[in-house]
Amino acid sequence: MIHSVIIFNTSGVPRLTKFYTPIHQSSTVLVQKIYQLISTRSAGLCNFLDAPELEDFLGQRDEDEKMRVVYRSYATLHFVFVVDAAESELGMLDLIQVFVESLDRAFENVCELDLVFHFDEVHHILAEVVQGGLVLETNLDEIDKSIRQASQARQKSFASANPLALGVGGGGPRSASIQTPLGWLTNKLTGVGAR
Repeated sequence: MIHSVIIFNTSGVPRLTKFYTPIHQSSTVLVQKIYQLISTRSAGLCNFLDAPELEDFLGQRDEDEKMRVVYRSYATLHFVFVVDAAESELGMLDLIQVFVESLDRAFENVCELDLVFHFDEVHHILAEVVQGGLVLETNLDEIDKSIRQASQARQKSFASANPLALGVGGGGPRSASIQTPLGWLTNKLTGVGAR
């Protein structure tokens, strides 16, 4: 099971944190602990490690269940999955690659600012890949299709619910009779400066 997905930059500032199991201590301390584990490793070492010290944060279920940190670094970002021993480390590395490629498709070469300013889309993309700690989808085309459909539905919903967009976007026959706040204000202010 995937217990958490964390993205942080090279300074240790978290840009995304998603926990699928309850944590028993502060999430900030957990992220700092993971950052310390990863930042001290040299680039030549493998991208996964056992982390028994995280069991205090996530709660140890069984004696056999060990926590593992699987991570990949891309430019200034570290993508980290905390999993238990039932998950394949190589499978998690592939899943991180799928997640990053999905982000790249959505943001055209994803960077740290995309994660900051579009956090809702990033969480949506992650929810298309992983839900409840289980892998849901790994096909990039299906993920991309779902994200595009959700984006179109969101834009359509916004255009139909926003009174300022009714006259602009061709909201149908009703839009001509609806007085928008901007139109109302313009009508009230005409002739004010003509004294």
